[in-house]
Amino acid sequence: MKKIKIMMMAALMTATAFSGYAQKWGATPEDSITCVLNYSLYFESYKQKNYLDAYTPWKEMMKVCPARHKNNYIHGATILKARIGQCKTAASRDSAIAELMNMYDMRIQYFGEAASVTAKKAYDLEQLKREKGLKEYYPIYAEAVRLSVENNENLDADYVFKFFEATIKYVVSGFGDSTLVVDNYDIASDLLDKELMTEDDTTKQARIRGFINNIEAAFSPFASCEQLVSIYTKKFKADPENIVLLKKITNIMTKKGCTTEKLFFEATEKLYTLEPSATTAMRMGQMCVSKEKYGDAVKYLNDAVQGLDEARDKYRAYMLLGVAYGGQNSYSAARSAFYKAAEIDNTKGDPYLQIAQLYARGSRGIDDGMGGRSAYWAAVDKAVRAKNVDPSAETIEAANKLIGSYSSYYPKKDDAFMLNLMDGQGYVVGGWIGESTTVRTR
Repeated sequence: MKKIKIMMMAALMTATAFSGYAQKWGATPEDSITCVLNYSLYFESYKQKNYLDAYTPWKEMMKVCPARHKNNYIHGATILKARIGQCKTAASRDSAIAELMNMYDMRIQYFGEAASVTAKKAYDLEQLKREKGLKEYYPIYAEAVRLSVENNENLDADYVFKFFEATIKYVVSGFGDSTLVVDNYDIASDLLDKELMTEDDTTKQARIRGFINNIEAAFSPFASCEQLVSIYTKKFKADPENIVLLKKITNIMTKKGCTTEKLFFEATEKLYTLEPSATTAMRMGQMCVSKEKYGDAVKYLNDAVQGLDEARDKYRAYMLLGVAYGGQNSYSAARSAFYKAAEIDNTKGDPYLQIAQLYARGSRGIDDGMGGRSAYWAAVDKAVRAKNVDPSAETIEAANKLIGSYSSYYPKKDDAFMLNLMDGQGYVVGGWIGESTTVRTR
C-alpha cells in the first residue's frame, strides 16, 4: 500500500510539472494532466513487469490521449495479453481479446501502418484462439495482405507465410474451396519474390527463401497441372474475357510450369488480344517456345524485354529469348540473350549452363582440326562459371553433369599433340564462339 502511495505521489508531481502543457494531450488542459498522471502510473508498473497493475492507468490514459505515442500501443498489447491470461471464464476472456483487437484498430487510426498492424492483429488472434478462431483470424490475415498490395506497404515475410498457412487450414476445414489456395499462393509468392528482390542483407534473403520454400511445399498438394486445369477451365469458359481471371490463370500456370497445357495457350492468346502489353508479350513468347514456334517467340520476346520493368520478369524474358534463338540455331544471338539475363541477376547459374549447352550444340561448326572438340573446353568453362556464381545444390548437380558429359568429348592427347597442343596451353576457340580457354585432353 505504501508503495502504491509513493507511485501516485510521484505521478502527481510529474503531472503537475507538465500542467503548463495545457492541451498538449487530450481535449482539455485537465485531459493533459490526466494523461501524464496515468502514463506515469502505468509505465512505472510496466517497467517492473507488473502488467496487471498497469492495466487500469493505461486504460484511463488511452481514453483521453490515444494519440500520445505508438509505444503505448506496443505496451498495451503486452498488458492486455497478460490480462487475458488471468481471465477465469470464457466470457471474460472473449471480452479481453475483443479489447486487444479494438486496440489494434485504434493504433491504425492514429498511427497508420495498416497492413503490418492488421497482420499483428491476426497473429495474436490466432495464438489466442488457435483452431477455434480460424474463421475469425483468416479474414484478418487476408485483409492485411490486401492492404499491403493496395497501399504498396511492405509486409514481413513471417506474416505472408502465416497468411498462406491460414489459407490452407481454412480450405482444409471446409470454409473455402481449393481455388482460394491457388489464388492466395499467387499473391503470397509474388509478395515474397518482390521482398527477396529488394533485400540486400544475405541473412534476411536466406530467411525469405526459407518462407518461399515452405509455401511451395504447402502448395504442392494443390499444385499439379491437372488440378489447376480442373480448377480454372470452368471459370475460363464461363467468363473468357475477364482480364483479371486471365492474368491469374497465366501467372499461376507459368509459376508451376504448366505452359504446355491447352488452357494456358487459350488464356494467353485471349489475354494478349484483350490487353497487349510487355507481360502478355512475354506470355505469348513463352507459349510459342513451348510449341517450338521459335520465330514467333523471338518477335514476342523482343517486344517484351523492351517494356518489362521488374528485374525478375526481364530475366525470365531474356532466358526465354535465348532458348528461342537457340531453337533457330542463332547461337550468337542466343548467347547474347543469356548474357543479358546474367547481367540482370548475377546470382543465377542457369544462363551459363545454357551457354555451355549452346557451345556443345554448335561444336560441329568449329574448324579446329579436331572436329570441333575445342568447343567442349569452352562449354566446360561455362559450366564451371555457373557453379561459381550459383553454389546451389541444383546448379552444382546440373553443372557437374554437363562437365562429366562434355569432358568425355575432349580430344585424345595424341591427336592434340599432332596439332602442337598440350594440356594447360592457352587456346582461342574459333568460329562464332571466340572464347579464350585452355587445352585439355583425355
